[in-house]
This record gives sequence, C-alpha cells and structure tokens, in this order.
Amino acid sequence: MTGTSVSAAWAPDTAMAPSGAETDLPADRQPVIIAARRSPVCRANGKLKDLRAHQLLAPVLRQLLTDAHLGPDAVADVVIGNAVGAGGNVARLALLEAGLPVTVPGVTVDRQCGSGLDAIVLAAKLVAAGGNAVYLAGGVESISTAPLRAYRNDDGGPDFFARAQFVPLSYGDPDMGVAAENVAAYFGIGRSRQDALALLSHQRALAAAAAGRFNDEITPLETRSGTVGADDGPRRGLNASVLARFPAAFVDGGTVTAGNSCFDADAASAVVITSLARARELGAADGLLVVATDTAGVDPELLGIGAADAAHRLLAAADVPAADVDLVEFNEAFASQTLACLDRLGIDAGRVNADGGALALGHAYGASGAVLVTRLLAQARRAGKQQSLALALISIAGGMGTAALLRYEAITDRAATSRR
Repeated sequence: MTGTSVSAAWAPDTAMAPSGAETDLPADRQPVIIAARRSPVCRANGKLKDLRAHQLLAPVLRQLLTDAHLGPDAVADVVIGNAVGAGGNVARLALLEAGLPVTVPGVTVDRQCGSGLDAIVLAAKLVAAGGNAVYLAGGVESISTAPLRAYRNDDGGPDFFARAQFVPLSYGDPDMGVAAENVAAYFGIGRSRQDALALLSHQRALAAAAAGRFNDEITPLETRSGTVGADDGPRRGLNASVLARFPAAFVDGGTVTAGNSCFDADAASAVVITSLARARELGAADGLLVVATDTAGVDPELLGIGAADAAHRLLAAADVPAADVDLVEFNEAFASQTLACLDRLGIDAGRVNADGGALALGHAYGASGAVLVTRLLAQARRAGKQQSLALALISIAGGMGTAALLRYEAITDRAATSRR
C-alpha cells in the first residue's frame, strides 16, 4: 500500500522532531496547550438538534477564556475545523457569538474527519512561527443542522448528494462503511474483535461518566428543551449477545455493523494554545507541549489506515517506541480501522481510549480530532505524571491520517528548572 505524504512537523533543520521526544524550539516558539474544553457529544438529531454549529462552539470558546484567565482581546486568531457545515467561516461566526471583539479574526479548516486536530496543528505552527500569540483552536460539527447539498443539473435544478466526492472516481472513492469493510478484509480484522472493542468502548465511557471523569472538560449547552450537560451515546444494555445480533451494515456477508461502527453526533471542542513563554506569563500551571505532528496520505480504498501511517512516521522520526507513549486517543470511527491501525503500530487496544471512544460517544466529524486532545489533557492532568507522552491520531476520508505527539509538563516546574 502506497500513498503520498506531507510532513507536518516544524522542528528546525529537520523533517520531524529531534530524537527522544524533545524539541529544541525556544520558549517563545514552543507550542503548548494550556486549556481544553468540549461540549457534550450527542447523537445527531437528538438533544442538540436545535443548535447550529456556531451555537455549539461559542459557549466552549467563552469557557476557555475563563479557564485560561484570558480577556477576549488577548486572542490573536481562532482556528476551527468543520466538515459538513454551511460555509461562511464558522470560526468567525462562533467567535463573535462568543463575545470576542470584532478585531479577532477566524479561519475555518476542512480536512474532513481530521479537521479539529488539523486546526490545532495549524495553530501550533503559527505559535512556532513566533510572536508569543494566543490562539483558540479546535473543531465543531452540527450534523443535525448541516445544509442539504446539491450539484446543479444542466437545467439548473438541484441534484442532491449525501456526501462530497473525496478523490477521483478512478481511485474508487468508497463510502466510509465500505472502506471499513475493505480494511477489515485486507488486514484480517474479524467480527469478534470488532464487537469486543465496541463493547469495551461503551463500558469504559459509562464507567468514566459514572466516576465524573468528563465533568471538568464538558461545557453544558442551553437548548430549547433545557440544559444538556452530558454525553448521550454510551448504551448500558449493550453486551456481546446484543452485538452479535447486528447484521452487516455495508457489505453483504461483511463484519462491519451498526454495533461496531460509530454513530453521527453533534459537538464542539477547542483548546487554548500559545507559546511556553506566554503560558508562563499567564501563570498556567501545566499543559501539553506539542512535540511533533504528521499527516500522511494512503490508498483511498483503505482510507481508515491513514492514522497508522502518520503515527508510524512521527514516532520513528521522534525516536519514540510506541510502548513509551503513556496515553493514546484514537478516533474510533469503525472498530475495524481502529484495530488495524493499532495492530500496525504495535499498540494494544486495551491501552487506547481509556474512557471510551467514538464507538460509544459518537463521531462529530469536524470536532472529533479536537475531542481527542481535550481528552488527553484531562487524562494527563488526572494521572499527574510529568514528562508523560500522549498521542492523538485520526484517520480521514479520502485516504489520509493525522497524528500529534504531545508531552505533559508542569509549566512552572519547567520554568524553575530553566532558571537554574
């Protein structure tokens, strides 16, 4: 399997980050994430169906300013990923809805499922370019209110379509479910493994919610029906017997079912990212340093494997064995592609998505990559292990994948060490 690739790292004079998961950027150019938030992740056409994308995102942006003790005019730019919205630059719309001044610009990124993570990567690159600026970056998707889309026929009438074309038809351009079946067949990922991962995801998400582990990362949203403050995807009644009864959803005789696939969801998630020097000035206690990132291209027929190729190159260039990564968040669009990617990286699925993933929580396309980073910061803070490594990775429609290697540090401790 071959594909084109684009390095997304910024380490000086190298294609990727230096060895040992270290960066040699000065403090005024070292990107660090100091706050992260998300909305509840709710099933499409469900509890958040009344809110358009900017209305999902605006409360999250407001809460981030409070969390980071920032005034609205301290933000240099807002970078937001979105995949199936109405256009018109939802980043700018949402930031103004959030009460940021008209002097703050915004830019919207579309790399489909990777949009939220790629927005954070873009903001990290802006930090690395210099200037000590503060950025809000992340993603949003309101699948419930996404516009109907159509091509224009020769007579000027609409020809509606369910999804955009991702690659030329000569490359196959499979639907997501068909591509998940392709991955399952190509890499030998059986039905029992897929169902087991789905069940584990739901069990972990339910346990995390019961323990209150999502409380500090979720910003409640106000809807016409009341306040929504929790995810609604994890299913208590799910078990192996129930999962076994699901029929193949995309290919006759296949192994990919509605039970071991994600469901469409509405959500928003974003982070505050700035330089290490600026974070110290702001009094931030800790954060995730962005060590390196990578985006890879792969065969569109096997699009679900893109995250593995990006992460493999990233870890190899950073001289970090997969076993040394403490926290891993992978977007579980389908169990088949999740397992195939983790197998290729040599990462046991039991180490990934400690509080459940998209199989239980849902996939809000443009927001999902940012949700991964929000989860990693919450998990790192809960663990409290200095210098711990975190990996966020997501496969992308059209045959791509993005990965980001992060390192958790107490910023004040690092500052004190640098002065000695």
